[in-house]
Amino acid sequence: MIDTGTETVLARVVNGVGVITFNRPHRRNALHSEMYVAIPPLLERFAADDDIGAVVITGSGSAFCAGGDVRDGGSAREVTAADPEAEILQRSAILADNARMVTLLHEIPKITIAALPGAAVGAGMSIALAADLRIAARSAKLVPGWSKLAFSGDFGGAWFLTQLLGPSRALELLIADRPIDAETGLALGLFNRVVGDEELAEAALAWAAEIAAGPTAAFAGTKANVRDAQRLPLEQAVLAESERMVRSALTAEHRAAVKAWLDTAAKKAQARR
Repeated sequence: MIDTGTETVLARVVNGVGVITFNRPHRRNALHSEMYVAIPPLLERFAADDDIGAVVITGSGSAFCAGGDVRDGGSAREVTAADPEAEILQRSAILADNARMVTLLHEIPKITIAALPGAAVGAGMSIALAADLRIAARSAKLVPGWSKLAFSGDFGGAWFLTQLLGPSRALELLIADRPIDAETGLALGLFNRVVGDEELAEAALAWAAEIAAGPTAAFAGTKANVRDAQRLPLEQAVLAESERMVRSALTAEHRAAVKAWLDTAAKKAQARR
């Protein structure tokens, strides 16, 4: 277990996997100010630790994350400053800083997995979509949630949905604001895997541990290649991809992988004789 400085976030390391858990089950893991402080340093710590090969983010109880906690003042007050625009910009900067966890989930070199035991709503949906991969319990669902409260959206929700589904489908889902159940999410490609509710915790850790046991430096390069594919023209992407390929060829994990491959090939050849 890792001391996170708050009871609202739990963290531990299991089989080379860094696990972060939202821990407000009585509020369906709605976001709390202490989470904004605790989670980014954990992600940075896991990113820098060579003994950690993958990261899982999940929620305790029966929900992933219910988004911003409107009951605790998550809804914005009226602007009362003498300079309204300045106050709006100040609040916007604070909200963007609170959302730093989604940037880190998306950009750290380790493969990140969101494990959804239940609903991910609003900013909670954004956090799930920010991870590289998603595994969901059958009872899980994604709920945009913003339009019901006359919000436009936060934590990168529209950006991640657009990247995953394209602009037209993303806009349709955001405006309709209907829950996306696990099977629909799987069909849309928003979930990579769906398992029984009771299987989720074990399945998520097993998947992450399998990734963590692999060539994690190479996976970091692969993650960067996929990210470049979404933002760079082909010529520039191939150039960056080529540099990563050359660098990966110089690593100890590449040499070990080649040796293991050659040893296996030699054993197969010997068996055929």
